[in-house]
Amino acid sequence: MKLIFTARNTLPDSTYEPIERYGLRAETEWLSGSGTADDPYRVRLTIENSSEERFCGIIHSELCFEKKEPRFFLPAFMYGRNRGECPQHVENKFPRLREDSNELPSSPWWMVRGDRLSHPAAFVFDSGIVYGLCAPPYIKSADGGLGQFCGYSCSLARGTVGWTLGYENAPYLFISSHNIKERETVPFRLGAGESVCAELRLYEYSAEDETGINAAIKNVYYTFHKQPRNGASVPEAIRELSDAVAEYAWIEEESMYSCFVFERDGGYEYNKLGSLTWTNGLSVAVPMLEAGLRLGDGKKRAQALRFIDNTLANCMNPHSGLPYDAVENGKWSVKGWWFDGMYTKGHSAYLMGQAMYYILKAYLAEKKHAGIEHRDWLDFVSPVIERLEKTRNGDQEYPYIISEETGAGLEYDSMGGAWCMTAAAMYMKITGDRKYLKQIRISELHYYERYVKRMECFGGPLDVSKAVDNEGILAYIRAVRLLHELTGEAVYLEHMYDALCYEFTFKFCYNTPVQVPPLSSVGWSACGGSVTSTANPHIHPMSSSIVDEMLYYCLQTGNGYVLDRMNDTVKWGCQTYNHYDGEFDHGKKGWMSERFCYSQGLLDEKYPDGSPASTWFALMPWGSCSIIEGLAGDYYEYIE
Repeated sequence: MKLIFTARNTLPDSTYEPIERYGLRAETEWLSGSGTADDPYRVRLTIENSSEERFCGIIHSELCFEKKEPRFFLPAFMYGRNRGECPQHVENKFPRLREDSNELPSSPWWMVRGDRLSHPAAFVFDSGIVYGLCAPPYIKSADGGLGQFCGYSCSLARGTVGWTLGYENAPYLFISSHNIKERETVPFRLGAGESVCAELRLYEYSAEDETGINAAIKNVYYTFHKQPRNGASVPEAIRELSDAVAEYAWIEEESMYSCFVFERDGGYEYNKLGSLTWTNGLSVAVPMLEAGLRLGDGKKRAQALRFIDNTLANCMNPHSGLPYDAVENGKWSVKGWWFDGMYTKGHSAYLMGQAMYYILKAYLAEKKHAGIEHRDWLDFVSPVIERLEKTRNGDQEYPYIISEETGAGLEYDSMGGAWCMTAAAMYMKITGDRKYLKQIRISELHYYERYVKRMECFGGPLDVSKAVDNEGILAYIRAVRLLHELTGEAVYLEHMYDALCYEFTFKFCYNTPVQVPPLSSVGWSACGGSVTSTANPHIHPMSSSIVDEMLYYCLQTGNGYVLDRMNDTVKWGCQTYNHYDGEFDHGKKGWMSERFCYSQGLLDEKYPDGSPASTWFALMPWGSCSIIEGLAGDYYEYIE
């Protein structure tokens, strides 16, 4: 393996040159290891300033590989080429790798501050070989805290992955997909005669495909893992989160929940953004139903049942035979808050499939805990699933967008439609009717080969222009769990593990030193929280909703790694909301938002004085209910 060392100073026109140009010297001591995922090479790197002048700039250590067809993986930041192969003139911009382009948002290389990655490592898969470099995300101060951030890099042009002392966000700094700033350089300083040491872990091993990277991710996890802080107990978290949603977000006169609740002038202001599911609607009502049943809380159960029954009575589009996506002032349509960021008008298959799944999940919860079978819910779901099953294309992939006039598939090429597969699998579990099983097997294999196996899942959330994301995999994980329940076939556990490991690449393994309040001041932990996508660089709680699926996998296999990741997820959820009024500088006890800014991304919220805030100052019920869903199901009984 070959390491090269370059540096640049802070002058605007400077470029990376051999470090000797600046009077620096690099010494590497190979300590141990064989380069495998479980036993990487351990290398002690010493950089010495042998000149008579202080160095102020960036020191770049790069691992070179023989470039053929590289696919890069910087966890939570870069997957493959971040779809650099696809058209880039889209609504939402995010970093893309293109060897022959410097047109925003593409570049042949990227550099980024260390805390932007969920795991402090940069990998590449090329022609059956995994190469990788793991190194500290920051230099510690004398008291063990943050001294200075380091950085990571990848270069398609040069065929390298790298680590930096000092850091650059280059060639651009993405605050968000619509807030992109010029190159940012924060230098490292090394006095004359001084030296700095760090340990690098280097990987080089054979793998059949991109999922081979996950073995190294596991090694990095156990090298840097720090547990989330302690928060509420599981029963306390369920009660406190659901109390807040029931008390502050329920709109009685409209039989719905508000998407946002703000404190305003001693009262409360609502941004309703009514939707069938996803960021409101059933993704709130069904976990609230589960909480009401689990806690014996009739008020919460009644609210949830009222929402479900009112929605099913009014949301159907008679032309397509599918429910409408969103509601405003009692009028249902496909024009949700995401509508103007889309390129094709119509129903979202993501919402269609997820809605049917949640109705069926509510059916099971009511039957189990209340002894009531809502046959009318099954009667609603059955013809919708039948219609969705007819929309698959020749690859047996469900659509991204479905016509609101005819119910035909209009646009494909996404993971979002995997929710339709999940809903059909849940329907078969409940009814025992396996008429969809043959085709769903084919669809599952397509999603696995096309998206999961390549560790490049995109097209989940509707607001990120099909950036590589974390959301679509959550439907697939549920689907393969159900397929294993239905068939008992080991292949579905194998696929489930690969899907969970993909999700884990977005899930922080350590507690990043947050620099912006309120997260920096309350002791909030990043570990166990998952980044939403490569376009929306913030942690949000949706991945907390699959705790039951992680538990199912652990009980089936005894896998300790998945168990540890599950425990991180549970602990993260129990500490990430207001445990008392105003803990996160807003709201009441039990309030939480969807946005947790662990790094520089999405720092758009402001305090009254104009300074940045690292969370959204609002109660967002779907976020709360992602935590509730993960805690109030099978997991609750597991810990009793």
